[in-house]
Amino acid sequence: MLDKSKPIFGAQYAQLPERFYGAQSAIPVADPKWIAFNPELAKQLQLNVPELAGEAGLAIFAGNQTASGTMPLAMAYSGHQFGHWNPQLGDGRALLLGDALDKSGQYFDVQLKGSGPTQYSRNGDGRTALGPVLREYVISEAMYAMGIPTTRALAAVATGEKVRRETALPGAIITRVAKSFVRVGTFQYFVAHDDKEGLKTLADFSISRHEPDLKEVEHPYIELLKRIVMRQAKLIAHWQLVGFIHGVMNTDNVSIAGETIDYGPCAFMDEYDPATVFSSIDSFGRYAYQNQPRIGQWNLSVLAQSMLPILHEDEDQALALAQDAVNGFSSQFDDAFRSGLLKKIGITEEQEGDYQLAIELLDTMKTARADFTNTFRALSNMSLPSPDIDAAQLPLTEWINNWIRHTDSGKRIDQQVMRSVNPAFIPRNHRVEAMIQAAIEGDFTLFEELMQVLATPFEDKPVHHAYTLPPEPDERVHQTFCGT
Repeated sequence: MLDKSKPIFGAQYAQLPERFYGAQSAIPVADPKWIAFNPELAKQLQLNVPELAGEAGLAIFAGNQTASGTMPLAMAYSGHQFGHWNPQLGDGRALLLGDALDKSGQYFDVQLKGSGPTQYSRNGDGRTALGPVLREYVISEAMYAMGIPTTRALAAVATGEKVRRETALPGAIITRVAKSFVRVGTFQYFVAHDDKEGLKTLADFSISRHEPDLKEVEHPYIELLKRIVMRQAKLIAHWQLVGFIHGVMNTDNVSIAGETIDYGPCAFMDEYDPATVFSSIDSFGRYAYQNQPRIGQWNLSVLAQSMLPILHEDEDQALALAQDAVNGFSSQFDDAFRSGLLKKIGITEEQEGDYQLAIELLDTMKTARADFTNTFRALSNMSLPSPDIDAAQLPLTEWINNWIRHTDSGKRIDQQVMRSVNPAFIPRNHRVEAMIQAAIEGDFTLFEELMQVLATPFEDKPVHHAYTLPPEPDERVHQTFCGT
């Protein structure tokens, strides 16, 4: 039994004014059963693993019991969705349980997703089907294993109830963990309500929680904005370097902590094509792979605009400061992407012509319709300086010869670095979909195996070679879905 006299989670966000959220309990479910529990993450968060991995934890993560010391709440926020303004969004199917202090002294928020309707549900049922829960669990943990800032999955629970979408599907709840669930849209919310005091309170909370050193600087809100810009620039560069497509980069899905958040219709590219779109709701390709950096900067410009009332008393000064901060995105993204792309071809100290060589590889891959992940991994494992090139790599022969010649017969190529940044395994769309379909039918074997494979994405594992293979024509996933 859990010790009810000792709070499991803190409640920092609940200490903010009531207009920041709607306090409520989760809606109990009929017959909760464990799908997965993440003991490694629980240990990192200094939680009681034996107790939370048992029946008491199952009740908490199903929403059937409120953990001691916590005040569950749905956070209020606004947002631009596919460019269209919506002043009233908020957590429509999520509840913030509280926060936990990890071993390094960093606070993390813990949230249920799929726990029932809230005051922000807008006539929705507040529930989540099994498929989106498994997708988020698998992909968020895979992103973490690849070193990409992300929310993480602490638990997944089957509800024993059906969720009606196009058809009746088994329901589930995911418990996810983030440095913060404050979004660009949270700042927009207070501007939408002409609430400068609330805006300042939110900025102060964000600084206290994430940037305590800024309390002593002359212009803390400007510096907060600059750091959010920097983190987003680096995050989106990470996405581009592994072929990840978020799919729904609305401002309410942009974390101020620089973490990948809200895994809806996300996917990884197989064949390299910058115009790739998977999301079924992205009809015009607004959030295509090639557009992610531009949209990222647009989202940050919205944040900067929202923060104008607290950046400076003089409107012109505030605008100039905001513009300067947002303008920093391009160079920060370019630097992160450039250095990351060079590492993917083994170059750690750039010389003239190196970056152009890397870009030529991408152009060649596009023409050859080469697999993004496998191409870089194959280069990582080639014998140099005289590689054996099999038939599948023939379109790249000329580029490979140029690569070796340009790098002093391969002497400047560090393949150990390449193997540390070019994953052998990603959550390929067809594998994720096959796993979801099996789980819907009650078989979680593929889920467990996929989690095992993706836990060490940079290790070559011949026994799991099948997970490196691109989809056959009849296995290709052309669309992914939001799950709401």
